[in-house]
Amino acid sequence: MTWILAIGGTDSSGGAGLSRDTAMAAALGVSVRPVVTAVTVQTNEAVLAVHPCPAQSVADQARAALATPPRPGAAKIGMLGSAAVAEALGAALPAGLPIVLDPVLKASSGGTLMAADGFGVLLCRAALVTPNLAELEVFSGLPGSPEAQAAALLAQGVQAVLVKGGHGTGAESTDLLFTADGPPLAFAAPRLAVSKRGTGCSLATAIACHLAKGSSLQAACRNGKEDVYRWLRR
Repeated sequence: MTWILAIGGTDSSGGAGLSRDTAMAAALGVSVRPVVTAVTVQTNEAVLAVHPCPAQSVADQARAALATPPRPGAAKIGMLGSAAVAEALGAALPAGLPIVLDPVLKASSGGTLMAADGFGVLLCRAALVTPNLAELEVFSGLPGSPEAQAAALLAQGVQAVLVKGGHGTGAESTDLLFTADGPPLAFAAPRLAVSKRGTGCSLATAIACHLAKGSSLQAACRNGKEDVYRWLRR
């Protein structure tokens, strides 16, 4: 059985968070064991309230999910809610587990969900971090090009950065994969005239599923991009 650990918040609208993670993983034939970091009260238009889970509860959930074999193929981390939760998860997650970190700072509807300095050791523990253009600027602390901003994150010890191009402009939405091994790799798809919540959750989860199935990081990013494109077209 191939499964991933999905760590994030619930969304009462069903448009993002663990609901989206589970739907995408199911579409790819991968099971999910969820770890709830927060209960959010959301509509499609607004975050009305956020009720964080205690850090110890989050760590205990993760350990319980990991207690029953087999070992997960990967973990996807979305909303964390606090630095304490990030620290607790850093201690609970086993070494060597591929982690895809979608560094959620705000909900698509605009509500603030996390401070940029709260991710702690998880930024460097992750096999891949998937910021959008606005998040990349916040995390790097630099204005300017995605190339310079991603290089700043790699210099801080981040293993790989997939910069999502969905918030960009132009006829194509291009994601860029930056690693220390060479020039960035581009994954492009025609920009669609649709807007859906949960695209970041879906992409990070799809990549985690492909890693769990044994794909390389490059292949997982390419296939995950294609999975999300097909979902948006539907």
